[in-house]
Parts: sequence; structure tokens; C-alpha cells
Amino acid sequence: MAKESIYLDHNATAPLRPEARAALLDALGLTGNPSSVHAHGRKLRDLIETGRAQVAKLAGAEPRQVVFTGSATEALTQAIVGGAKFFSAGAIVVSAGEHAAVSKAAEATGLPVWTVALDADGRIDLDQLRALLQEADDQEISLLVAVHWVNNETGVVQPIGQISVLVGPTRHALVIDAVQALGKLDLDFASSAADMMAISGHKIGAPAGIGALLVKGHCDTIRLIPGGGQEQGRRGGTESAALISAFGAAAAAPLIDIARASDLAAQVEKGLRALAADVVIFGEAAPRIGNVVNFAVPGVKNATAMMSLDLMGLSVSAGSACSSGKVGASHVLIAMGINRTLAECALRVSFGWNSEAGDAAAFLGAFETILARHRRTGQAA
Repeated sequence: MAKESIYLDHNATAPLRPEARAALLDALGLTGNPSSVHAHGRKLRDLIETGRAQVAKLAGAEPRQVVFTGSATEALTQAIVGGAKFFSAGAIVVSAGEHAAVSKAAEATGLPVWTVALDADGRIDLDQLRALLQEADDQEISLLVAVHWVNNETGVVQPIGQISVLVGPTRHALVIDAVQALGKLDLDFASSAADMMAISGHKIGAPAGIGALLVKGHCDTIRLIPGGGQEQGRRGGTESAALISAFGAAAAAPLIDIARASDLAAQVEKGLRALAADVVIFGEAAPRIGNVVNFAVPGVKNATAMMSLDLMGLSVSAGSACSSGKVGASHVLIAMGINRTLAECALRVSFGWNSEAGDAAAFLGAFETILARHRRTGQAA
């Protein structure tokens, strides 16, 4: 039996960092509107601008390029829907493995959506992307290309450098979903080819409800919420100084120890292979962020395995947490060519800033119990 309450779902959301909690509570104790010019307002404005500078530093951006939003989903919607109009795009290009925040925003533009395939390792097909860009050039239309840097389900790192070379110097626009990259990879938005980049607070230990869109200066008129002119006129509505301050504090906190998280993930992979010779590790041949393991043991359905693990005090997931509580076959795995039966067995274990040395062993002990039960009864629970 595993110890009580082991959290192994950091890719869904990271536990609140103590630095972020302290900043949040301090700001909630203040009164005022950050747009007011009196002392109360100025104090809140100072918190916002400090948070902006802290987030900008982590993302490799200039503070003026950081526009705070209510979530990364809002930031991506603003970038894709607003960007499609700004760049006069004739079509939107996404990959088959995008988060719904990207794919649904692309649909919301009302433009044709061109989908680039993933290969068997979960990487974006660069040859197909190159062909679509050439097709658009031949038709003299501009594309808005919106792709993720790190896949939230598999941890696969996309070839953003090569994608940037293909898209950057052309008539086309590039939007990057960097939600899973922030705090794990070195971001340098200011020098990148990306026109816009979306990031999220709660993935790095800030509260949910705060994200940001990083915007290059040439995209100065992109906005979805005009309102009163806050956030450089891009996102109207009184800013939440408390959430922004907490985001900044999380951004300024020590980064996730990827080496330690990778060691825990490696322990899980090694242990799974010892427990089940037929285990499949998804994306293992591709470059991956080391904190996550997405795997399946044929015949062990993810829905029942997750319930069993939950009863044993371990929290894992079957993929994206943003699918209305659905458990089943991941669209990312299907796009990688994984058959649906195996995809319905996929589980994701992800480690983060407060993961402990014994968490991997605790998971393996619990999963061994599930496997034994499955082999005895033919069911995962």
C-alpha cells in the first residue's frame, strides 16, 4: 500500500509554491485599484510591474512584452483569433497533437485549419509543415502557425528551432504554446522568431487563474478585450495584482530540478520494465522533458487503474486534465499512430518541484499491486 496523498500529476498543475502563497496573501491584504494614481493604487501597480519583470526574466522577454491574462487558454485564444485578423491569415496551421486551447481557438477563427501530422515518436512532421508553407506561398496567402513546444501528455520536445527557421523569415506568423516549457527549458522570447508565446502560472507553482501572452512589438494592435485600456490596451479589466504577484514570485523561485525529476521518472521507467515486459513508453525515442512518463501496459485500462491508484493515495492522470473529466484514448497518442485499445491503457506520471525521493518507489509498489490483480482477474481494479 502506498503512502497517503502522493501527487504525481505536476503536468496538470503544480502544487502552490510557498513563495507564491506568501505573495498572494500579502497582495490580498492591500486595498486599491492598480490604475488609480493615489498611494494605495501605486502600491498595487508596483506589485504588478515587479511580477511582470519576474515573469519576463524567466521567459527571456522584455517586461513590456508580457501581457497578463486569466489563463494560457485565454492567451492562446487572443494570439490565434486576434492574430489571424492582424496578420490577415488565410488559414491556421496546427499540429495533430495540440492542446484543445490551440485547436479550439484555431476553429474559432472560422478559417481553414491545416493539420500537420505527428510521427510515431510524437514529433511534428517538418516535411509536411514545409510543404504547407510552400503551398501557401504558391497561393500567396499568409498562414498563422500555432504549435506547442513541449507536449503536455508525453513530454516530447518539439523541434521549435527548426520550425522557427521555416516560419520565422517568411510572410507567415508563429504562435508558440510554451506552457510546459516555462521553467523547464531556457526560453528566449525576445530573440526568438515567435510573434507570440503563451505561458501559464499554475504550471510552475502559481495559483490557477493567471497566465500571460508574450507579444512582439509589431503585434501592437492585437486585443480581444478592449475595455479600459489595461495591459497596454490589449486586455481590458482591472488586473489582479494578487495573482500577478504570485505568478511573479513563482517565476522567481528556484526552478524545477529537472535532473532530480528525470531521475525519478527514470526509476519509474526502469521499474515498469521490470514489472511488465510488454510495457510501452510513449515518445521514448524522441527528446523529452525528463519529469514525465506516459506509458501503457496492454490490457490494463487507464480508467480503472487511475481509480485504483487514487484509492491507494496516488494521483496520476491519463493525459490532458482539460478534457471535462473524460478518460479514454488520448488524441495525441492516436495522432502518433498508437492503436485505440493501447491508447486507452495510457497513464501519465509527472514529477515536479516538491516531488520526493520515495515517490517513484511508492508508485511502482502501487502499480505492482494493480498488475497482480489484473493478472489474477483480468481487470485493473
